[in-house]
Amino acid sequence: MSIVEEGAEQHIRMAYLAIVASVSVNGVAELHSELLKKHLFRDFYELWPKKFNNKTNGVTPRRWMAWANPALSNLITHALGSEGKGWVANLVGQASGDGWLIDMSKLRALSKFADDASFRTQWSAIKQTNKEHLAEMVKRDCGVEFNTNALFDVQVKRIHEYKRQLLNVLHVIHLYDRIKRGDTADWTPRCVLIGGKAAPGYKMAKRIIKLVNAVATVVNSDAEVDGLLRLAFLPDYRVSAMEVICAGADLSEQISTAGKEASGTGNMKFMMNGALTIGTLDGANIEIREEAGEENFFLFGLTAEEVENTRGHYNPAGIIAADEDFKRVMHLLESGHFNLFEPGIFDSIIQSIYSPGDPWLTAADFRSYVQAQREVATAYRDKEHWTRMSILNTAASGKFSSDRTILDYNRDIWHLPHIEAKQS
Repeated sequence: MSIVEEGAEQHIRMAYLAIVASVSVNGVAELHSELLKKHLFRDFYELWPKKFNNKTNGVTPRRWMAWANPALSNLITHALGSEGKGWVANLVGQASGDGWLIDMSKLRALSKFADDASFRTQWSAIKQTNKEHLAEMVKRDCGVEFNTNALFDVQVKRIHEYKRQLLNVLHVIHLYDRIKRGDTADWTPRCVLIGGKAAPGYKMAKRIIKLVNAVATVVNSDAEVDGLLRLAFLPDYRVSAMEVICAGADLSEQISTAGKEASGTGNMKFMMNGALTIGTLDGANIEIREEAGEENFFLFGLTAEEVENTRGHYNPAGIIAADEDFKRVMHLLESGHFNLFEPGIFDSIIQSIYSPGDPWLTAADFRSYVQAQREVATAYRDKEHWTRMSILNTAASGKFSSDRTILDYNRDIWHLPHIEAKQS
């Protein structure tokens, strides 16, 4: 617990200093806060248990709904302001339902419209228009054409091994392999978009970006795959791009190794805009699943506790050898199928997947991820049910407003007398 790190040259342990000097210490999601207390700062928690608390992150609905998705926001406002007149009639009248923008708990009332067929039709039409806008951006920025009737499967965030863009690419290769083998019965067309930036010195992250683009080149130029699968990497991922992406996404990829993501906020932006989440029990995913209901969330993978218990006896080579689909994916990678003119360029990635010391446990979660993605594909073919789940996700997203987060901070930590959530 010493603030000074002893050794040949002394160093200040800045995190320890911050804990000692602060009146309050919090994680930014329930799981994160528990990990701080049980592992990283356990001694400090035992000394000062009242100093530690949780404050789950949030994002502002004014930016990530009203601004990014005005058509959907207007539909919600009219529906919540119908006051018994019926939401359809209210579309031509004066809406009084915009209070949800500064009190997101009011979105809960939206759940009753999930069983309204005409409301689902309007919801789906708005999503389709948003997908057209996203497809235009992908065509302009990536040179790849997305079929707007396909499932839009999106993962946009910093490129990092723990966020496991690699697992996503392995699944794309698996789908490509299925198509090439003719295994396309009851196929759900899918357009996969991956975007994000790598730190300047992060070689492996840059190599993963290279792999995404290499796989995309092969997949998108294969006539047998046309209409069934597309992959694009979005360059220069930025806030203005996310405003288009979160409104147009069908599926939100939140697939980090359990216990590694502090919270994340992209998952919240997607949820607010009606995207369904496929994810691990990590960061705020846990609370998103609790709010939306487990039946409206596609769960896979090891838990944080299981991840820790796997350390020391992890055998990815054995996992791959026992899984025919995984073996075929790795064969394509190892044979240079995606890098014929750059032999060996992906060797470091291949080695990381096979490594017993892989801290991200990519191989361990592959089969569970593939199974969850099959459930996604099946669910998407039932458009009415998918739309119902989409509405229920938006209706359950109120907890993840930054207004709630700020009020929590003020109630428990700041104690400022006049702070209140205001429309920004």
